[in-house]
Amino acid sequence: MLPPYPPAVLVLADGTVFRGYSIGAEGSTSGEVVFNTALTGYQEILTDPSYCRQIVTLTYPHIGNVGCNAGDFESRANFAAGLVIRDLPVRAENWRLEETLPDYLKKHGIVAIAGIDTRKLTRILREKGAQAGAVVAGVADEARALAEAKAFPGLAGMDLAKVVSVESSYEWNEGEWTLKGFSAPAAPRFNVVAYDFGIKRNILRMLASRGCKVTVVPAQTPASEVFKLNPDGVFLSNGPGDPEPCDYAIAAIQEILAKRIPTYGICLGHQLLGLASGAKTMKMKFGHHGANHPVKDVETGQVLITSQNHGFAVDGDTLPANVKVTHVSLFDGSLQGIARTDVPAFSFQGHPEASPGPHDVAYLFDRFVRMMEEHQAAR
Repeated sequence: MLPPYPPAVLVLADGTVFRGYSIGAEGSTSGEVVFNTALTGYQEILTDPSYCRQIVTLTYPHIGNVGCNAGDFESRANFAAGLVIRDLPVRAENWRLEETLPDYLKKHGIVAIAGIDTRKLTRILREKGAQAGAVVAGVADEARALAEAKAFPGLAGMDLAKVVSVESSYEWNEGEWTLKGFSAPAAPRFNVVAYDFGIKRNILRMLASRGCKVTVVPAQTPASEVFKLNPDGVFLSNGPGDPEPCDYAIAAIQEILAKRIPTYGICLGHQLLGLASGAKTMKMKFGHHGANHPVKDVETGQVLITSQNHGFAVDGDTLPANVKVTHVSLFDGSLQGIARTDVPAFSFQGHPEASPGPHDVAYLFDRFVRMMEEHQAAR
C-alpha cells in the first residue's frame, strides 16, 4: 500500500480540473501540457532540455517501477516543468536503482501529480491541442492553478535554446553505455563542434563512439568562433522552444553552410537548418512526443520506429529547390528529415540517439561520419 501523499491539482487554461496527489516537490509549476507515449525512460524525459517549460503527461499508466539513478541523466539538470502520471507503483525494483521516483522528484524540486485520468487528459490535448496548464502540489488550490495556467504565455515566439544552453565551451570524452558502464570514446578521427541548444548526453556519446573529438559550444556562439576550432563537422543539437526567434543560430548556420562544412542537425537543430536554408517552421497542434513513432525513409522505403519530442516542425511546402525531403512521419505526413543538395548538410526531426527509445535511426550518425571522411579527403 502506498504511503499517504498530500493532495495536488492540475488545471488547464480552459478550466478543466484534474485532482490527484502530489508525488514530488510541494509548490506550483506552469507550462505547456503535452503527452508522451513512451513506455520507458521517464528519467531521460525529465532531464531532456527539450522539455523546458513543458509539463509532461506520461500515457503509460505505471511510472516509477524501476526507480532512478545518476547514470540516466541526459543533461546537467531536470528541465521538464512538471510531471503527470496515472499510477505510482507500490515498490520499485531494478539492479541500477539508487532512489525511488518520489525521492528523486523531491530532491530535484520537481512538482508532480499522480492519480489522475491521463487518458482523459490526453484526449483533451489531442482534440484541442497542447495548452497551458498548472499543477499545484501540497494543497488542492484550483483557483491558484487556473490563474497560473492562464498566465503562461505559450511557447510560440519563446526562445529557450539560449536559456538551457551551457555558458562556456567544453570537451566531451565519454562513449556509449554498456552493461559494464559507460565506455571509453573511440580514438579521435574527426574534430566536431556541437552547438548546445539543449543537447542530450547520449548524442555526445554516439559521436564520441564513432571517433569524434567533440567540443560543445553555447547556443549563441558565432560562426567565426567555430571556424577557429577548424572542425571537420558541425552538429546542431535538439532543444526547446520556438526556432524562429533563434536568429543568432540561423545566422551562424548560414555562415557554416557557406563554408561547406559537413553539418548534421536533429530536432531543434533540424528546424534551424530548415530556417537557415530558407524554409519556414510552424507550431504543431499537439506535437510528437514518444518512442514509438513510425517514420519512412523516402530514399530507401524503410519504415523506422523513432523517438520524438517536438512541438514545432519545418513546413514541407516551403522548402526551397536546394532542399530535398529524406524522411516523413507515417502518423501525420509531417516532415521528418531534409538534406541540402548543394552543400553537405542534413537533419532529422526525431531523436536518433535513442535515449529513451529505439535505435532504428542511428545510421544517421554514420552518414555524418561518411560526410566528414569525404570532407577530409577533399582538403
